[in-house]
Amino acid sequence: MDVAAGLIAGTGWASGLNLYLVTVALGLAARGGVEGVPAVLGHPAVLAVAVVLLLVEFVADKVAWLDSAWDAVHTVVRPAGGALLGSLLSGGELRAAAAAGALALLAHAGKAGLRALANLSPEPFSNVALSVAEDGLAGVTVVLALFAPVLALALVAILLVGSAVVVTRLARRRRQRRARDAPTPGR
Repeated sequence: MDVAAGLIAGTGWASGLNLYLVTVALGLAARGGVEGVPAVLGHPAVLAVAVVLLLVEFVADKVAWLDSAWDAVHTVVRPAGGALLGSLLSGGELRAAAAAGALALLAHAGKAGLRALANLSPEPFSNVALSVAEDGLAGVTVVLALFAPVLALALVAILLVGSAVVVTRLARRRRQRRARDAPTPGR
């Protein structure tokens, strides 16, 4: 098994949850001399921008409805960032970039869908709890990708199934709601 595959899959997936956390973690790993992480990610300017955006996301992600707006913008940003990281980690391989971007998009779709459901609840605590859980999951996935890539691959496979279930259920629920709300002939 190629160790790089676990690194690319793990960081790609985690980018769909929190791109800036992944970028900071990879930047710190690069500064610490972790093999396989390009030095450019440890550049002070890259780290500074990533830390600022991480702090903005930390706040935005905790506020009901603001997180949905943030997620809407990041529907493009997270997969593109995941693809860029995949390209950097693979030395420019297009397949790795595409795979990392696709994994980031799938993770983002599951995250955004789950958050949309949480926003239907009138209490504010589910948003905060989900945000903390997502950040923790992204952090664990990146650490596994860096130091135990085989475990990262296994975790990503499990998380892919979970996201597929969430997205499928949300799509089914939306179709049911549309069918229920559709005007009936003769009324």
